[in-house]
Amino acid sequence: MRDDREVTAPAILFLCLGNICRSPLAEGAARAAFADAGIAATLDSAGTGDWHVGRPPDPRALAEARRRGVDISDLRARQLALGDFTRFDLILAADAENLRDARALAPADATARLMLMLDLVPGRTGDSVTDPYYGADDGFAETWGDVSAVAAALVADATGSSG
Repeated sequence: MRDDREVTAPAILFLCLGNICRSPLAEGAARAAFADAGIAATLDSAGTGDWHVGRPPDPRALAEARRRGVDISDLRARQLALGDFTRFDLILAADAENLRDARALAPADATARLMLMLDLVPGRTGDSVTDPYYGADDGFAETWGDVSAVAAALVADATGSSG
């Protein structure tokens, strides 16, 4: 049940290293969660590295998202840009290394809050989203579990509901 409070459309950037596994899965999970909740949001993903720029998500990430009913095939890797620090309200990093790198790049006029993705999930503060890139295919399911929990927490925060 929705109340009469106005929900401000959040602008959220999901960040990982190459922008082909964790962050596009997080963007896809968030797109689905916000759409299901009927909430408008600006959602994007990026990487701190540039070696995958312009490429689609890893085929295993595409397959995992598809198994969950989410299409991320339109996403293309891009690198974190200075403008992201004022364009987004929140930049969520997949792990401490990417959070540190983003903080080092943040310009003096940055307005985005930077934090770890899983800091939004009760009991997961300080944890990293599982990086499935070099592991077995089932690692992508674990990553989906992580980013789905983040997406649910973001929607709960946007709607003012708990849990």
